[in-house]
Amino acid sequence: MRIAALIPAYNEELTIGTIVLLCKEYVDEIIVVDDGSTDRTARIAEAAGAKVIRHDRNKGKGAALKTGFKATNADIIVTLDGDGQHNPQEIPKLVQPIIDGIADIVNGSRYLSGADKNTPFYRRIGQKILDKATNITTRLDITDTQSGFRAFSRDTIPYFKFKEDGFAIESEMLSDAAESNLRIVEVEIGVTYDVEGSTKHPLSHGASVLYRIIRDMELRRPLYYFTFPGLIIALIGAILTLIFLRDYIMGKSIHMGPTILAIMLTLFGTFFMFTGIILDSMKKMIIEYAQKR
Repeated sequence: MRIAALIPAYNEELTIGTIVLLCKEYVDEIIVVDDGSTDRTARIAEAAGAKVIRHDRNKGKGAALKTGFKATNADIIVTLDGDGQHNPQEIPKLVQPIIDGIADIVNGSRYLSGADKNTPFYRRIGQKILDKATNITTRLDITDTQSGFRAFSRDTIPYFKFKEDGFAIESEMLSDAAESNLRIVEVEIGVTYDVEGSTKHPLSHGASVLYRIIRDMELRRPLYYFTFPGLIIALIGAILTLIFLRDYIMGKSIHMGPTILAIMLTLFGTFFMFTGIILDSMKKMIIEYAQKR
């Protein structure tokens, strides 16, 4: 099988050359998508032997991956970051399940055997939140949902929508894969943090991805997005209403503010609950209709 390495890169001149050279031993083609870099990333990647595709401006990792996937006809495409976090020597480990015919997608996981000692504490807390949110949305059990080190069979590419231009693409691709019933296998990988030249800020990156995942729940998992929060709001409203009734029966003074708040919370909570139920039913009907066609 022909194997290609796809590397999205933005201002990675310090590491991109080494990554390209290390990948050469394990793949037949290396594609670097220079996502609007203002440094020498493109020139260094070309000098190291990669095919470079340039974006005229920084569009985001999702857009870079979309461009890269379109540019290759390889049987297996391996994606990895250009900042030196991933070790190209682990590429054979990622592609083997696809070669063996037991996987359509292979996800490199830092946490398959538990917590990675090299992962900073603040990163792991954020990762756990993103992993939980993504797994709720996808109904998968992936231990490292934000891994950028993955291998894809060529046949899987048409199933990806590439709606996300930024870092939320990792979660979106898992959602698309789950909806299409693609076979996902995880293999353990190592990772190097705080490498010089890394362009991702953990806090802004995590907050942005979490927002995108929660927004994605609106369509993919309306019961989680609407019904569950609505149930909590309605319960709070019901509790406040019971407190109002107790005070009224006992002849205590009644304040209109809390009373109106209780009524509003109950109404809004109930509305959200039924909205989620209706949207979930509509989603199931649409899926059944599409399957029949």
